Amino acid sequence: MYYEDIQTGDRRILPEVRVEREKMLDFSRQYNGALCHVSDEFAARTRAGAITAQGIYTFALLWGQYAPNNFGQAQDIGGSDLNMEFFRPVFAGDVLHGLAYVESKTDRNPYNGAIRVVMEVYNQRDELVLRSRSSSVILKREHP
Repeated sequence: MYYEDIQTGDRRILPEVRVEREKMLDFSRQYNGALCHVSDEFAARTRAGAITAQGIYTFALLWGQYAPNNFGQAQDIGGSDLNMEFFRPVFAGDVLHGLAYVESKTDRNPYNGAIRVVMEVYNQRDELVLRSRSSSVILKREHP
């Protein structure tokens, strides 16, 4: 979809994803060995009470649902920034779902514009666990 075709408020519902313990642990061992993400014994003594998923892993699970059906599709030529806020811990076995929507648009130049996409991720109790904001550069239909 070209920049001109995308409207502020456009939405995508993101399908459910189950947080699988072994995949979560493999990711944590490779990218962040903090004990709260890899040690049952340590995590049991924390306020969360169990191993929690890394925030970036939680984001990636739902981004994997959004990216194949993103707003720009073949006209999406890349991202320019990403901000994430975390509200609740995510545990193995949680079932996450989400929503992505276009928060704003910015005309950049004769060739492309940027859209600001908000992604909200909820657990199986419909509690907000993560909110991200990212910008994607989208080609314009016609340019000089």
